[in-house]
Amino acid sequence: MSVRAIRGATQLVEDTREQMLERVTEMVTEVMSANGLDVDDFISVIFTATSDLVAEFPAYAARRLGFGEIPLLCARELEIDGSMPRVVRMMAHVETRRARSEITHVYLHGAAALRSDLTRVRSLPDESDG
Repeated sequence: MSVRAIRGATQLVEDTREQMLERVTEMVTEVMSANGLDVDDFISVIFTATSDLVAEFPAYAARRLGFGEIPLLCARELEIDGSMPRVVRMMAHVETRRARSEITHVYLHGAAALRSDLTRVRSLPDESDG
């Protein structure tokens, strides 16, 4: 069994509690599904959010998925001129038998443009994405 880091990101259309919970839940479950993971495979998860997101903690969405015993941390993303607004990122540390090259990082909605250099980047269609 190896320890691997898995990245994910999603973009919200608006800063509401409902959308934060919906988009982070989607991102976490997509990471789990794409990598064949259960909650027990997670060691820790770090979430960052851009400073324009204040309606809810991203970690709360993970706690609602059963991550209550997993160490979770929320932090602010760096404020760089021209950076993408309303983005939540995650870095999950997991135990897995997958090789590093078999890990699928998940970038959803507008955040798919952040890491086009990664293989298997996903973008879910959403008419309200800007």
